[in-house]
Amino acid sequence: MNDNFVLDTSAVITFLENEDGADIVEELLEQAESGTINIFLSFVTFTEIYYITIQKKGQELALERIDSLEMLPIRRIESNNTIGKTAGEFKAAYRLSFADAWIAALAMNKNATLVHKDPEFECLENQVTLLKLPYKTSSETKP
Repeated sequence: MNDNFVLDTSAVITFLENEDGADIVEELLEQAESGTINIFLSFVTFTEIYYITIQKKGQELALERIDSLEMLPIRRIESNNTIGKTAGEFKAAYRLSFADAWIAALAMNKNATLVHKDPEFECLENQVTLLKLPYKTSSETKP
């Protein structure tokens, strides 16, 4: 098994909301706490968690979530030219959001397994190692 992991925003939300697959993310976090693996989060993930939580649950919880993310055994990775170029190449070649392109580029840069719940990443399965959490059914995503 790979020693490096990148959590997509969908994986973090799965953990925070205790959705199906939260146990997998929790196990990875426990391994990171013990020092047996490394978990990386993109600066983009922090931004997405913040704005998604504001939209759905309010700013107070959004601030709490950002504070709690900073307490987890993860390494936050900021933007840089190398990862940015890879993200640009992914964005140009595939139907990915900017955030997903950057998060996938981070996984590639760190030779990490990308943990996600987002079918958009399937186009990269020959380039990035993916750990797919259980996808939501269409009935679960509707309001």
